[in-house]
Amino acid sequence: MAVVSLEGFKHATFSHDGAVRGVYSRGEGPGVVVMHEIPGITPEVARFASRVADDGFRVYLPHLFGSPGRAFSNGSVVRQMLRACVSREFSVLARGKSSPITDWLRALCRHAHRECGGPGVGAIGMCLTGNFALALMLDECVMAPVLSQPSLPFPVTGAHRRALHVSDEDLDIVRRRSQSGCAVLGLRFTADPLVPAERFERLRDELGDGFEAIEIDSGPGNPHGLAQSAHSVVTTELVDETGHPTRKALDRVLGLFHERLRS
Repeated sequence: MAVVSLEGFKHATFSHDGAVRGVYSRGEGPGVVVMHEIPGITPEVARFASRVADDGFRVYLPHLFGSPGRAFSNGSVVRQMLRACVSREFSVLARGKSSPITDWLRALCRHAHRECGGPGVGAIGMCLTGNFALALMLDECVMAPVLSQPSLPFPVTGAHRRALHVSDEDLDIVRRRSQSGCAVLGLRFTADPLVPAERFERLRDELGDGFEAIEIDSGPGNPHGLAQSAHSVVTTELVDETGHPTRKALDRVLGLFHERLRS
């Protein structure tokens, strides 16, 4: 396994059920699992993970696909998207089940909780991994789930636009937990074609007050000049200025981790 050094992070491997993956970690405090987006652990993703660690948490950043540290490019997005589409670990069109890799990620969450202690761990997914935090809620240790631009299943039909990438049985557990103190936080740009409004409407329908949505206006003529192609709320499109809606979204994510993981 080739290991790439990310500044400020330690690298180790984690094994579960025969699957071994690299995990980058940084910081001290309650555990937070950061599941990176397509095309991989870009400098922007590493910067976000460092921000979480510097706020008083121990971040676990598993290497799921792509080349760690490589800059974002349209070419790398296409390559990693194609690989995910044919991978057995990712079910990019599945409406009634989660991607198989979520089983490994739940084990990583349990490992993080054992190492860090406290009431539980946080988990944030982005883009391809955005909805994974729902599947991770099957483990009681996941106390602060965040769905950032949840893109699976890809919205190729009307049914896919409302789908949540979990089974009905798992959704029952998510619904129960969200109503008993483990509400779900979701982030999206309003014009993002990969995260249609119907998906957040479904989350509201299913979870009620157990779902907190942050939807940032990226439509034509929006007041912050955001492109209609804006997608990555806390990484690529983050404008780190007080009062900007993406900065407010980042602050809310950090606030959620403090609220749930430091009691």
